[in-house]
Amino acid sequence: MDQNGLKLAAAAAALQYIEDDTIIGVGTGSTVNFFIAELLKVKHRIKAAVSSSEASSKLLRAGGVEVMELNDAGTLSLYVDGADEVTANLAMIKGGGAALTREKIVAAASKIFICIADESKLVQVLGTFPLPVEVIPMARSFVARELVKLGGHPEWRVREIDGVMKPVITDNGNWILDVHGLKITDPVAVETIINQITGVLTNGLFARRGANVLLLATSDGVKTIV
Repeated sequence: MDQNGLKLAAAAAALQYIEDDTIIGVGTGSTVNFFIAELLKVKHRIKAAVSSSEASSKLLRAGGVEVMELNDAGTLSLYVDGADEVTANLAMIKGGGAALTREKIVAAASKIFICIADESKLVQVLGTFPLPVEVIPMARSFVARELVKLGGHPEWRVREIDGVMKPVITDNGNWILDVHGLKITDPVAVETIINQITGVLTNGLFARRGANVLLLATSDGVKTIV
């Protein structure tokens, strides 16, 4: 099975956790796009969804799912999202799609967090995937210097637009620093330390509030890790 097939298998497995007539949280990314496609087949089962990004909201609305603001939805029964890296202890690095802050907010407001991923995302130690850090634009350089002191190598995330390299701007209007070179053996501590740097909105470590369940798609089927 190719990687897209594995992503689809993990996404489909998450449907069993949906409770009827509830409001669920929906994350962001390529694996979540498969989940949204599967969710649309059973959209009659849920009242509405709260999304962690404008991109996911657009897909949900196009499929006929009501997208609510979290302020109006209250506590969510379930949050389904992917990961860029995840450990067997269910700590994750997220934010490859630059939606880490809203993902972290929706995860915190949910009773159960289901992580859906293919087997390539399972690691023993976090940090091979660069750690995203969302920063207030005026603090970018200061935060980068502080991250260097922690042993990281921050890189300002940019992309080419009309032949010009421009910063990636989050849905919150901020910038992203991707921190290379970290081996994160204590994710809770590192998450806390980086979040305390002035100018950081949040970082992509999901350890203080990790996943409750990991649905890991492998060549031998979808494995459930709790």
